[in-house]
Amino acid sequence: MINYSEDKTRLYHIQAAKGEVGRYVILPGDPKRCKLIAEYFDHSALIADNREYVTYTGTLDGVKVSVTSTGIGGPSAAIAMEELYQCGADTFIRVGTSGGMALDVKSGDLVVANGAIRMEGTSREYAPIEFPAVPDFHVTTALVQAAKNLKLPYHVGVVQCKDSFYGQHSPETKPVGYELLAKWDAWVKLGCKASEMESAAEFIVADYLKARAGAVMLVMANQERVKAGLDNPVVHDTDAAIRTAVEAIRILIHEDGGQH
Repeated sequence: MINYSEDKTRLYHIQAAKGEVGRYVILPGDPKRCKLIAEYFDHSALIADNREYVTYTGTLDGVKVSVTSTGIGGPSAAIAMEELYQCGADTFIRVGTSGGMALDVKSGDLVVANGAIRMEGTSREYAPIEFPAVPDFHVTTALVQAAKNLKLPYHVGVVQCKDSFYGQHSPETKPVGYELLAKWDAWVKLGCKASEMESAAEFIVADYLKARAGAVMLVMANQERVKAGLDNPVVHDTDAAIRTAVEAIRILIHEDGGQH
């Protein structure tokens, strides 16, 4: 694989080197969230800061773990996973925000994805569209158990993954609004839990790499609840999702036998 980095010991985009990241990596979108997540680690330190990719590494239960931001969307998330994998990572948990879709999914709830609608472009450059975007079973069950352990409100189900934020929030203004609106209606009728922008690509890339991936998202708000005349406050605090991911990694470390 080509490495365009001036320092050939470091991967071009994330600027981390082999041995500097753990087997387990939490993947937020927002670089500013990395320091907050790293505060849950023991002995954490900043490893790299380049473009949208900020990486901290520390330990949980004596095992090396990391957090790397991916920016927004599938292309940059796929780059991060490919390069982190080269550095030794093989288990990825997306932590981020989402918009609820099912009426029982409320602001502040968590959604653990057990599948993702591939309404984005990145995954199509890895796998034919017929191949489903599904997370690793063990990572997903660890996330569910973590939410239970922490007594947090959560839902498990399919999420919609798209490339255009404003295609979701103002579809009628887009030249292909007829398609966006019709498909959104289909996803809602099929019980889709939430909409976000990274999970489908991350699940497919993990399959390609023979790695493991899962995702837990905070529901910031739910536009379908607004349409139904239900309460819909906007929630920004991602701490519940972060704690769930950290607890899930502890569970996986125990299940994996504490391997470094």
